[in-house]
Amino acid sequence: MKKIDILCVGEVLVDFIGHQEGVMINETRDYHRYLGGSPTNVAMNATRLGLNTIMVATVGNDGFGSYIAERLNEVGVNTNHLSVLDDKSTSVIFVSRSEGTPDFIPYRSADCCIYEEQITKDILANTTIFHTTCFALSKNPAQKTILKKAQEAYDLGCKLSIDLNYARKLWKSQKKAFKVIDAYCQFNPLIKISEDDMLRLFEKELPHEDIFKFFHDKGVDTVCLTLGSKGVKLSQKGQQIIQMPAIKIDKVMDSTGAGDAFWSGFLFAYIKEKSTQECLDIALKLAALKLQNVGRLPDNINILSKLL
Repeated sequence: MKKIDILCVGEVLVDFIGHQEGVMINETRDYHRYLGGSPTNVAMNATRLGLNTIMVATVGNDGFGSYIAERLNEVGVNTNHLSVLDDKSTSVIFVSRSEGTPDFIPYRSADCCIYEEQITKDILANTTIFHTTCFALSKNPAQKTILKKAQEAYDLGCKLSIDLNYARKLWKSQKKAFKVIDAYCQFNPLIKISEDDMLRLFEKELPHEDIFKFFHDKGVDTVCLTLGSKGVKLSQKGQQIIQMPAIKIDKVMDSTGAGDAFWSGFLFAYIKEKSTQECLDIALKLAALKLQNVGRLPDNINILSKLL
């Protein structure tokens, strides 16, 4: 039995989410501070669902870095592999508050400084899922470290996972992004991509079947395409596409982190060896819960684990 359920490798950030609803950053007057970063959200959510989770990330030796370490420890995420640098500041992102995909401006420094010594072979040998993001892969040294460790994880029998949260402003070029994504796809990861990510990555609207084929042709068995208020489609190579509607909610409070909540639920159910349909059901429940809360999910999400 492996001791670590999910090893999350990637960006830990301080999100400043706009207080005014439905406006872009240029119209936002003030912001509230939250712990952010897609793999960080997954680590926090998974831990609160009762999974054993390790976060591999880097912060600066500053007030924001201290805030991040405190928040992760409060929830019970293992932070033994959270590196603290004296010569870099903690990365910060300003985010608009909206019902759709938010506008954001990143100020990056420490988050991309992930090094090989933070992830030992012993950790990988004891890990069920190795999870990362397109954001984390966008910049070296994290990019080189993650690709090397992903290969090691794959060779040791880990299941890999990635949130393809591609944003052009984070990459040197689209060509480089595709090259790195291709390299990661060799390890047959579970892929989560949203319609907005897809549009940014391919720079045009493609039929969903073409998206699935694109990744299946690269050796990926399972591709999960989230469709916002329209729910989700999941394609497993050689099988019929599964489509499920989103859970109806009265009012969307904040969409930031909804995709991470969805994927946390999916990975949680996957680790519990649930059917694909059940994985999607749990994922959609967690996403609906997130949409009704500004910032992070409420602490009582472990009630979901009792549904299983």
